[in-house]
Amino acid sequence: MHRLLLTPFFIFSLSACQLNSLHTNNIIEIEEKMASNLALSNIVEQAWQLTLQSDPDLAYRLDNTATVKLPDLSPQLLLTRNQQQQKLLDQLTQIPDTALSRSQQINKQILASQLQDAIDRYHFKMHYLPLTAEGGFHSDIARISHRRFINEQDYKSYLHQLKMLPRYFQQQTFWLQQGVKEGITLPKITLNGFEDSISAFIVPVNDSGYFTPFNTFPQHFTEKQKIAFKQEGKQLIQQSVIPAYQAFYHFMTQDYIPKARINLAASALPNGKAFYENRVRYYTTRDISADEVHTLGLNEVKRIRAEMQTVIEDLAFKGNFADFLHFLRNDPQFYATSSKALLKEAAFIAKKADAILPQYFTQLPSTPYGIAAVPAEIAPKYTTGRYLGSNSDDEPGYYWINTYALNKRPLYELEALTLHEAVPGHHLQISLNQSLTQLPNFRRYSYISAFGEGWGLYAEYLGLEAGFYQDPYSNFGRLTYEMWRAARLVVDTGIHAKNWSRKQAIDFMASNTALSLHNVTTEIDRYITWPGQALSYKIGELTIKKLRQQAEIALGAHFNLRRFHDAILANGSVPMTILEQNIQDFIQAEQQIQSL
Repeated sequence: MHRLLLTPFFIFSLSACQLNSLHTNNIIEIEEKMASNLALSNIVEQAWQLTLQSDPDLAYRLDNTATVKLPDLSPQLLLTRNQQQQKLLDQLTQIPDTALSRSQQINKQILASQLQDAIDRYHFKMHYLPLTAEGGFHSDIARISHRRFINEQDYKSYLHQLKMLPRYFQQQTFWLQQGVKEGITLPKITLNGFEDSISAFIVPVNDSGYFTPFNTFPQHFTEKQKIAFKQEGKQLIQQSVIPAYQAFYHFMTQDYIPKARINLAASALPNGKAFYENRVRYYTTRDISADEVHTLGLNEVKRIRAEMQTVIEDLAFKGNFADFLHFLRNDPQFYATSSKALLKEAAFIAKKADAILPQYFTQLPSTPYGIAAVPAEIAPKYTTGRYLGSNSDDEPGYYWINTYALNKRPLYELEALTLHEAVPGHHLQISLNQSLTQLPNFRRYSYISAFGEGWGLYAEYLGLEAGFYQDPYSNFGRLTYEMWRAARLVVDTGIHAKNWSRKQAIDFMASNTALSLHNVTTEIDRYITWPGQALSYKIGELTIKKLRQQAEIALGAHFNLRRFHDAILANGSVPMTILEQNIQDFIQAEQQIQSL
């Protein structure tokens, strides 16, 4: 065997080659990363422009110098947009994760999810169903009158929207007609009384919510301006807006409702089984089946039921579980006697909640929130409460409370409702999300239900640690809200995947929660007409609780609850899989701090 003798010159030459090769590889890697970053940025911007085109009201809120429009729902435009979204998704999947930073990988994953959902919605023809049991496009669009009106452009834009309202109603009605032809409608049983949500808008012009912006004007407006805007507004409402509602009322009562489908299950729709499983995965942000969700729900119901029974026993109540629910639903002590009293009680709870925030968070929202009643025209079939985010940085968010049928709005649930919808629930989370200016707009102004609703339910639980629910009935109200969300896992999958009847779902919810029977009925109709969304609450909450437990065990005495909450909220609204990785990163970072 010959032995190779390496001269110093040869060794130097070899090292130089290796260095040149390493340098070349580094340059190639840097160029690949730059190209990937640029490609991602371009796709993000194109997707955002599509979002603004499909949601012109959002576009106006972000740039009120533009002329605000109404969405265009023409068949060709929807088809073109779907094709553009598919093209962007295809391009997005070609970008290698290895060329992206952690934050860019999150952007890519969330944008891919948004694009895929838009594509899926079109594929499953969800634009045929612009309604739920709570309302629909006809009630949602009325919020255009709720904007702030501070200059001429605001009024001109509003008048332009009023002019476009008939076309918007005609386009929505066209898709509803297509749904009737193809058997993609809401179930008939959920539409009982739905026409009232339409007739509520068919009123004299001066009583119309659409006329509200013309009742008061900014002080700097001249009398001539006021008269001109008021006259044109009155004319448009009389000749365009009210006739659009009248035509829609006639279509719904004479054509749509009589021909609506009899079956309840989403799985009974054309391509329905695939549609429902798709909704399960979308709303939970997990690769989980309807059967798995159903089993999880039954286990949670059993656990919470045992805790509820303990409260009943501690109260020394004479009677069984059903007797106790009857007592809660019917005793006058648990109900407000006026809408004003209910709103005042909610405001008192909300201020108590404001006071605990510094104990649990280092980052707090700068945007305040108000408390208001659910608008009367939608209240009868509307949920018990809801949060509405602010339209701009100079407006508040709003915690809506349903004051319709006061004897169906128990006070023992009000603490849990307020913590969920206001703070530390939706208002805190959504306001902080929108304040994260380092995030791209498609994340700042989007809402991932499993994260947001999971956080809202976790906020109810956090109230227990913060000293709320001192009254045993209020604590039972907290448990009935948790049971409500656990039961959702059972009844939503029961209805849409296991052919449960409406009565079966109502009976299950009514026998396991202290919700009023009115609330139970409106909630079940909501789940029937909004498949899968109700699953997000409990799945999200269980994930957050699991991650907290992992952090507490890993960090022991060094666990800091404020920093944990900041870590949960630091990246805005994210899917559960990303949240899990974020908290693992948080744990490692905290452990490194401990080791210093």
